[in-house]
Amino acid sequence: MPYAKAGDVSLYYEEAGKGTPIVFVHEFADDLHSWEPQLRFFSRRYRCVAYNARGYPPSDVPKSALKYSQAIATDDIAAVMRHLKLGKAHVIGCSMGGYATLHFGLRYARMARSLTVVGAGYGSDPDKRAQFLDDTEVMAKRFDDLGTAQAVKPYQIGPARVQFQNKDPHGFAHFCAEFAKHSALGSANTLRGVQAKRPSIYSLEKGLSKMKVPLHIMSGDEDNNCIDPGVFVKRVCPSAWLSIVPNTGHAVNVEEPDLFNRLTAEFLAQVDSGRWRPRDPRSLNKSTMDLKR
Repeated sequence: MPYAKAGDVSLYYEEAGKGTPIVFVHEFADDLHSWEPQLRFFSRRYRCVAYNARGYPPSDVPKSALKYSQAIATDDIAAVMRHLKLGKAHVIGCSMGGYATLHFGLRYARMARSLTVVGAGYGSDPDKRAQFLDDTEVMAKRFDDLGTAQAVKPYQIGPARVQFQNKDPHGFAHFCAEFAKHSALGSANTLRGVQAKRPSIYSLEKGLSKMKVPLHIMSGDEDNNCIDPGVFVKRVCPSAWLSIVPNTGHAVNVEEPDLFNRLTAEFLAQVDSGRWRPRDPRSLNKSTMDLKR
């Protein structure tokens, strides 16, 4: 099995295709296999790499929560890329992976061709921060006490997951079955080390306002915790595109894979062809007219 070293931690990865590289970074409730529809689609034109985060077997599961953090998750993307000698890559992340992707663009801009950030923002709302932290610790304690199969049940049918359940019962059942196999220790440590301690997206305004890496923000229109942070990023980051996917919840890539692939393919084509442009500053005029003319 192929592994990349990130310090003393081994990260399992899979790859397919040849060409300009794309690195896929998964969400908390899934692993690299959540990107299967994208690997099959994009590997026809790109070199696609997906890996399991630390805490997700067959990647290593460090026992201490101190081995997990937002900064470490971001560094792990760079470690996989360096191991594979990818140079610059398009980086695509969902939810937890979307946060890591966004931070990658802030800290490793020279290694990023573009960034696609899907369903990121949960825990950013200052009015809901305390509830987010409480929920995160409750969930971590469930992993400690109940094991994964029982712990994940309330998470699986959260308000931004029921859309997937309603549209695609077969796919949703597969998602639930795979989630139930995750490491309880790895999941609890990820919640405590990464999720609970990651900064709010709103706190990243200074860095985002200076970002030049092409950035595609994507949210489902029923993913209530991620819509406003996505709009915020669009407003403050001149390099950002924003896609809102209708009648869709959290993990757009698995819930609406065809639409996700088409939106992402268009974005990547614009970047790769040199046709991507940052926002025209004239569009920031608060008036609907150019009164200087």
